[in-house]
Amino acid sequence: MPKALITGVTGQDGSYLAELLLQKGYEVHGIKRRSSSFNTGRVDGIYADLHEKRNRFYLHFADLADSSSLSRLLYDIQPDEVYNLAAQSHVRVSFDIPEYTSDITATGALRLLESIRQTGIKARFYQASSSEMYGSTAPPQSETTVFHPRSPYACAKLFAHSITVNFRESYNMFAVSGILFNHESPRRGETFVTRKIAHAVAHIKFGLQKKLYLGNLDAKRDWGYAPEYVEAMWRMLQHENPEDFVIGTGETHSVQEFVELAFAHAGLDWREHVEFDVRYLRPAEVDALQADPAKARRVLGWKHRTGFEQLVRIMVDAEMDDLKRRRMGILEPIDDRKES
Repeated sequence: MPKALITGVTGQDGSYLAELLLQKGYEVHGIKRRSSSFNTGRVDGIYADLHEKRNRFYLHFADLADSSSLSRLLYDIQPDEVYNLAAQSHVRVSFDIPEYTSDITATGALRLLESIRQTGIKARFYQASSSEMYGSTAPPQSETTVFHPRSPYACAKLFAHSITVNFRESYNMFAVSGILFNHESPRRGETFVTRKIAHAVAHIKFGLQKKLYLGNLDAKRDWGYAPEYVEAMWRMLQHENPEDFVIGTGETHSVQEFVELAFAHAGLDWREHVEFDVRYLRPAEVDALQADPAKARRVLGWKHRTGFEQLVRIMVDAEMDDLKRRRMGILEPIDDRKES
């Protein structure tokens, strides 16, 4: 039975990856930070599943800011594969907390790689890189495109990406990076724009919210469906050679297109509810990101299956269904200007 260790297992990608690996017969270990409140909602369903699956899924307290906790876990678990998905991953927030973002997103990856090297385990390593590293470089963007990061988050991701390459070349480690373009799902955090839009559409439809405040509607992104992207992560570590891959749909759509489709799916006119808020603008904007995933299709046999319109419908329907399930409870109108 192969063993995998996932950092960021309680996040969107981590929870989907854990489910995928369990389906493939892995013993899965996840890292979670110690907190005074529970943050395991995305993985609680795994515990509620089959008894034999519960016996193959374990959560451990550790932190990318603490090298000793990482080394201890690696030595105890002896994983065959390590997936580093943990990060301070909100781009706009990274401008407010650049030092913390760098410590976790950049130096955290280095700590994990160095812990693998020092413990001597023969684990294959996956680093979650980001399309934000391309920044202002003109699309489409491939594995050979020049990086030009435009945020502390993107700069931190670029360091993590580069140090992964360095460890691969310096120590002959099987270490790869997946340069994933935007990938969404109902498990996306509520402060991310796609989930924020879907969440607002449902609450406006049910009369619990009146307005949705957004920043740059003209920003264009390559949006895919997260459960399909974690399969690409797994395929990278099954490949014979350690290589980096761009993962995306090859299509680009603006935030406004997402807004229009989301509101229309609920029978609403977005122009009656969406307003601009300067607070949500970044000090340095990224205008357009669009993947060139030809290498992933050719080498890994990976291709996205869920189109943009279907993705929007999935997210809006999930929010609507959630509110319907909660209608028996007491719902209070939410703050229209909830921080994002």
